[in-house]
Amino acid sequence: MINVSDSAKNQLINIMKKEGLSTNKYFVRLSITNKGCSDFSYDLSFDEIKKKDDNLFENNGIKFIVEKKYISYLDNLILEYNGGLNGKGFIFKNPNAQHTCGCGKSFSI
Repeated sequence: MINVSDSAKNQLINIMKKEGLSTNKYFVRLSITNKGCSDFSYDLSFDEIKKKDDNLFENNGIKFIVEKKYISYLDNLILEYNGGLNGKGFIFKNPNAQHTCGCGKSFSI
């Protein structure tokens, strides 16, 4: 479902540690919002509660929860992190997106 690069994994773990969150207790919640220059935008947050309509995925040691309604939009998504001089941040490579914006943070299907 979601493929996590080593750079994204390391960054997520670093953020969780800085916020005092246990990687054993908290999940990374990946959701989609209706904003951004290409219709939809990705949203990452931390959550310790898996709801009834959430699916749980684990890849590269990171546990994700995703609401069922977003599954088709995120199938085979690759999450990477770039910490270089030309910009820092998470990069979403979504094979389901028909169009993405220049920053890669929003997409359309």
